[in-house]
Amino acid sequence: MPPNTKEQKHHHKKAQQFFRILKGIATFEIESSIIIVESGEGIHIPANVKHRILNQQNKNLEFIVISQPTTRGDRYNEVD
Repeated sequence: MPPNTKEQKHHHKKAQQFFRILKGIATFEIESSIIIVESGEGIHIPANVKHRILNQQNKNLEFIVISQPTTRGDRYNEVD
């Protein structure tokens, strides 16, 4: 994820997700909370929870995300 970028806040009705940060520091906005996740750490996001990932650093952010079940057709964007 390029420096100083963010995804649109959204939720999944069926899918839960696990993000594992490989390199960098991720900022997660989960509902109304801000959570910092550093390299080597992970975070679980249950279904129906509004969230987004942000890279507020000046370096690329590398991570793996596992979704179960698939998020294909199961992404609902929020209005910023």
